[in-house]
Parts: sequence; C-alpha cells; structure tokens
Amino acid sequence: MDCATVPSLISEFVNTFVDFSVSGGIFLPPEPESVKNSTSPLRTVFPQPARLVAVGDIHGDLPKAKSALRLAGLIGADDRWSGATATVVQVGDIFDRGGDEIKLLYFFERLRREAAKAGGTVITMNGNHEIMNVDADFRFVARQGVKEFEDWGFWQCVGNGMKRMCLGIGSDLVFRDLLDGVPDEIPGIPPEYLNGIRVRIAALRPNGLISSRFLSKNQTVVVVGDSVFAHGGLLEKHVAYGLERLNEEVRDWIRGLSEKVENRLVRGSDSVVWLRSFSNKLVKDGDCSILEHVLETIPGARRMIMGHTIQEEGISSACGGRAIRIDVGMSKLCGDRFPEVLEIDEKSELKVWTSNPLYIKRQYDAIPKDGLGSLIPDQRPRQVEVNA
Repeated sequence: MDCATVPSLISEFVNTFVDFSVSGGIFLPPEPESVKNSTSPLRTVFPQPARLVAVGDIHGDLPKAKSALRLAGLIGADDRWSGATATVVQVGDIFDRGGDEIKLLYFFERLRREAAKAGGTVITMNGNHEIMNVDADFRFVARQGVKEFEDWGFWQCVGNGMKRMCLGIGSDLVFRDLLDGVPDEIPGIPPEYLNGIRVRIAALRPNGLISSRFLSKNQTVVVVGDSVFAHGGLLEKHVAYGLERLNEEVRDWIRGLSEKVENRLVRGSDSVVWLRSFSNKLVKDGDCSILEHVLETIPGARRMIMGHTIQEEGISSACGGRAIRIDVGMSKLCGDRFPEVLEIDEKSELKVWTSNPLYIKRQYDAIPKDGLGSLIPDQRPRQVEVNA
C-alpha cells in the first residue's frame, strides 16, 4: 500500500486503533493547547479553585477510581468529565496490585483533556509505585498487571506491523523493536510471565513508550491554593531543594533526558514518595513540629495532603489539621475499602465524600477545633449511591 501522500494520517489512524484496543475502548479527544506541549516546564503552583478534589491511591482498580470520581460529581454515567472548572489531584500509586494500570492511564488522560476543554484541571502525581516501575522494581505487580502489559505489547507490535506495510511512512512514525535492550531471560521470572515482564520493562523504563507518554506528565509535588500535595510528604530539605526543580528533575529522568534522579527525592524512607512521618496512625509531636516548619517555608501553605499510608477508618487528619491523609485502601487488591475523596472549597473548608453506608458525608474543619483532626459523622446514616 502506498501511503506516501498521507503518512501522518495513516499513522494517526493506526495509533488510534491501538489506543482503543489497549484502553478498554477509549477514544482520546484532541489534546488542548494548554496540555499539549510536553517540553514546557511542569506547573508546580496553581491558584485556589472554586472546587478542589483530592483522590488517593488507586492501585490498578478502574471501577473504584470511577466510583471515587463519581462521588464528587466529577464524571457522569458515561464516565465523561462533568466537573466543569473543578481541579482534581490524584496523589499517585495508579500502578501495582491490580490489572487496570494501562486503562487507568488512558482514563485519566482522557479526563485531563476533557477537563481542560471545560476550564477544569486534572493533575496526576508520581507515587512510590510509579517510581518503582520506572526502576523496573516489580515486587508488587499483580498477575493481571503482567497480562495487561503483555496484551499492550501485542497490540503495539500489531500497529507497528500495519505501519511497516504502508509504503511512505517514515521511520520517525515507526518505533524501534519494542524489546530492544531488554534481557531475553530474567532470573526468578517464571516462563509464563516472562514476556509480560519484558514488555513492562520496555514500556516503563526511562523514555519508554508509556513512561514518556503518560508518566512524564505527572508532578511529584504540587501546590494548589493553600494545599501542598506529595504522595508521601515533604521535609525541609525537599523544599530547600526547590519544588519546581524537583518536578523537572524527576520528569527529565522519566523521559530519559538524564541518567538518574537523586535518591533523596524519590527513593528511601525520607523521600517525597516514601515518607510516612505525617501519615502514620500516631504522629509524633516532633513530626508535627517538623510539618509546621515545612509549611511555613512554602508561601501560603496551610496543610499537606498525602496518600501512601492506608487510613483504615477513612480519610483522616493529624497535627491539628495540617496533615490530611487520603489513602483509604480502596482498590480491590489493596484493602477493597469504600471509596472516599476529599473536597476543598474556595473558602478552604474541607469535606469528605464517601460511599461508606454509615455516612451520607463526613466533614471536618480545615483546622479542627479539638486539634485531633477527628471526622464528624453525619447523624443520618444512609447508603450513598455509587454506580461503578
């Protein structure tokens, strides 16, 4: 077939066909100019929106992600964006423990584009599990996740083969061998999982097809109004390093533009994505003092919002409301608890939307009066309708 006259058109058709096949049937709308330029610096600071919604760790569970977003009215029955000008922050850990990882990447990318067109914003962040997967650390990968990547690799090769059959399509529109540079054998990996693991390495390594296309858009730290977001948390050394610099260096590593990223940023127990000092069940007074000082070094910051550590009783706060912990263990293979999301309005008042049948909603002040960050149960226990 001679495609010399319309090579880009044919290539885009094949790409759309492959995207549809691997995403569970998603057609991505055109990318708005506001989110199109992947080479521009990542935005780190955003103004306070009229509605700010924070979503915790999802871990490969697309139905639970949809349930969480639907709780806050951010998507409709058709799973399309219905949040108008709202801002959504997903604090990371889309990867591992489930089988919808790629589908979730496409789902949030579609929401990002639909929200931008409506004047809203969707922010996705790096958690420790995103970093681990770029590092080829697959300790927490589910069997379903291996299969999803194996299928993705199959369709990528199908698409590449279709392009190669079309004369006139240049090499810039056809990717190199997907598994180029990936070992043929990996010690400790059973034969039935080897191909899926090899594809996963290829897709998620720095400058891999998935890491460069999706993960390079993730922030590692973000400030929205008076709320600071980090998957694990921030220490003074992270702020001193520079939040914009931190975001750019992590992204440059993911895109393969730099060989490494500093361990103190994304690896180790006191890194931005691994820290638990402010999200443990009992937070030490000394850690609260550290948090207070960190927030004082970030202009206008009132609270830090983080995931990473499961809050078994739902979204909680500590340190007099300065630490808000939103990982509720909602994914099926990581707790299977009721979805909950945090909402902050333009007056900086906080609300928790939950599907827990014990509550219609749970609310607490931005800085709780009792200093303990207790959630106040609604006195009318009713089932909250959530259609996944």
